Amino acid sequence: MGFKDDSFAFELVRNLGFIYYGGGDLGDMMATAEQITEGDFESWYANWHARGERVVTRAHDYLAAGHEVSARESFLRASTYFRMAEFYLHGNLSDPRILLDSRASQEAYAKAAELTGPTWEPVEIPYEGTTLPGYFYKVDDSDEPRPTLIFHGGYDSSIEELFYFGGAPAIRRGYNCLTFDGPGQGAPLREQKLVFRHDWENVVTPVVDYALTRKDVDGDRLALKGMSLGGYLAARAAAFEPRFKAAIFYDGVYSLYDSLRSVLSPAALDAFDAGNASRFNEVVTKEMQTNTQLRWTFDQGLFSFGSSSIYDFVISAQEMTLGGGVVERITCPSLVMEADGDQFFRGQPQQVFNALQSPKHFVRFTAEDGAENHCQSGALAYKDEVVFNWLDDTLQGNQ
Repeated sequence: MGFKDDSFAFELVRNLGFIYYGGGDLGDMMATAEQITEGDFESWYANWHARGERVVTRAHDYLAAGHEVSARESFLRASTYFRMAEFYLHGNLSDPRILLDSRASQEAYAKAAELTGPTWEPVEIPYEGTTLPGYFYKVDDSDEPRPTLIFHGGYDSSIEELFYFGGAPAIRRGYNCLTFDGPGQGAPLREQKLVFRHDWENVVTPVVDYALTRKDVDGDRLALKGMSLGGYLAARAAAFEPRFKAAIFYDGVYSLYDSLRSVLSPAALDAFDAGNASRFNEVVTKEMQTNTQLRWTFDQGLFSFGSSSIYDFVISAQEMTLGGGVVERITCPSLVMEADGDQFFRGQPQQVFNALQSPKHFVRFTAEDGAENHCQSGALAYKDEVVFNWLDDTLQGNQ
């Protein structure tokens, strides 16, 4: 069963991709999707939450009976399903289910990490008087210094999914992977009310500082990868943080503001360009009622940027650009990825690539390989072959 609603269809494919690395199961997910009403956020929540509860209950039963492998695998799947349940709830910031399900996802994942042992280490990274949560994944439990990938998400990510998008392929190939949630993401947003900031180097530099305190990190082979809006965030960080030997923009993002303009109607654009905030808010709010993608985009933006109105959010988004000389500051070799059918940042990877002045490589993913979705969702095997082959070749001179 597939969804006709573009947003629901993408979110299902995004999470179906985790099956490759153990983050879901086809039967679980298709049985759940069949019960969901197209475009209905409450139906989406109820069915994924019920699936999470069903699978996490089994996980606890398995653990009590001493079946640790079965428990671990079930905790991982349950974590995915709770995260999916929470995804469309952000239109009402006082909804208690936001914390209920995000915590359920975090707790299930933490149990799986505990059952995995010392190669899946939860970490707290010092950041501006508080800490950011992360996981440090390693090939084995030795302290051998290894090339290390620092990896963060974007507009709507959480560390629990970053394993499937970066940690899993890294450790299979002899890399450590340090994932984290920054302001505007995961627990820092939900628990600490830390919202997005455009100057992401101030987030990544403390993460690099932390990584370099570890014996198992080879500081001469340090790479950065940012996913989705993280393609902008990582590029911004690489422009001002010189310690990376390679950077991966997954996918390339030049301007969040340009992306938002591309989904607005002519009436909304007219109101925005005229500076008519109340009219703009009115037009977009009305259009959101019949467009799932638009509704989610602006619900999520208000949530993760801490904006007081849709107009204020779009104004804030103007700061997230690689223009004004930012991208030209990047000096490390950079991989820019593009998904042919990307509904969020179409055309922007090429814009990033053209502006880069460092050694650079561009890869376009297409429907011929089933890799045309935003961030190659559903085609993780092929995507990871491309990414890590490039990373191997780029970092081998630093061994």
